[in-house]
Amino acid sequence: MMRYVLGIDGGGTKTQAAIVGDDGQVRGSGLGGPSNYDDIGVERSRANIGQAVAAARAAAGLGEAPFDAAFLGLAGIVSAQDHDVVRAIAGDLRLAPAERLGVHHDCRIALAGGLSGRPGIVLIAGTGSSCYGLNAAGADWRAGGWGNLIGDEGSGYWLGVQALRSAVRAYDGRGAATPLQAEVRRALGLADMNEIMHRVYASGMSRAEIAALAPLVFAAAEAGDEVALGLLRRAADDLAECAAAVAGRLGFGGDCEIALVGGLLQRGDLLARALDATLRARMPQRRCTLPELPPVLGAALLALRLLGVPSEPGIIRALRAP
Repeated sequence: MMRYVLGIDGGGTKTQAAIVGDDGQVRGSGLGGPSNYDDIGVERSRANIGQAVAAARAAAGLGEAPFDAAFLGLAGIVSAQDHDVVRAIAGDLRLAPAERLGVHHDCRIALAGGLSGRPGIVLIAGTGSSCYGLNAAGADWRAGGWGNLIGDEGSGYWLGVQALRSAVRAYDGRGAATPLQAEVRRALGLADMNEIMHRVYASGMSRAEIAALAPLVFAAAEAGDEVALGLLRRAADDLAECAAAVAGRLGFGGDCEIALVGGLLQRGDLLARALDATLRARMPQRRCTLPELPPVLGAALLALRLLGVPSEPGIIRALRAP
C-alpha cells in the first residue's frame, strides 16, 4: 500500500505544502497564507498551514487521514519553545503521528532541497539572509538569520536600507554623488528629500517595502555607479563571511558544496559574481550550485527519511520530475 508524506515550507509571505508518495512522486501541492507565528500569531499560522494542506489534499485526491510522516520547515523556528509551538499546531491539524513528525527552521529544508539531501551548506539571500550547514556526522550550525534589526546583512532588506542611507548621505554632501539619490526619491514619490523622514518613520515602511528598493542598487551598479558597486561588494563579503563561519564550525574547511538560494543569488549578475570571487578567496575548494529541489520538496525528502525511505537516486529523480 502506498504511503504518503507531507512537506511544509512556511514563511512570512506564504505557506507551501507538498504531498509525496513513498516512491518519490509528487501527488499534490497547495498554497496558503504566511505561517511565521512570530509575525501573525499561532491561530492564523495554524489556519494558513491548514489551508495549504487542504489544497494539497484536494489536488492529490486524498481525504483527511493523517499522513504517514510530515516535516515542517518554518521561518523563525530556532528555539525549543518554537519547536513545541509548531508541534502543537501540527498535532491540532492531525498531520502525522508524533514519532514521524519533524520540525525545523526553513534553512534546514532549503539545504535538503538545495543539495537533494547531501551534507553541505545553504546560503540564502532574499528579503532576509541566512546560512546553514550540516556535515556528514549530523552536526549542524547556522550563521546570520538574526532578523533585520541585528542581522540580515547582504539581503534585499539590507541593500534597501543602504540605498536609503546612500541617498541621504549624497543629499547632505557627506557621501559620494550617486544616482541612488534621485532613484530613491522617485521610488518613494518624494517631491523633496526632506520628505523621506515622514515616509520612513511616520508613514512607516515594511521590510518588504524596504527590500523592494534593492533593485535600485543593482541597476545603479550595472550602470557603473561606484557607490552601488561598493554596496554589492559589502553584501558579498558579509554573505561569504557567514558561509566561511559555518564551514569552519562544521569542519568543512574550504571543501564543501554550497547551494545558493534566494532571489538575490540566482540572478547571475554583479552580486553573484562578487560573491563567487569572495568565496573563492575564502574557500578555494567550495562548489557552488543552484538549488536542485525547492525547499518544500526538501521538507518532503526529510519526511520520507522519517519513514525510512533513503534519498536514493530514483527518489531524487522522481521528486525532480515535472
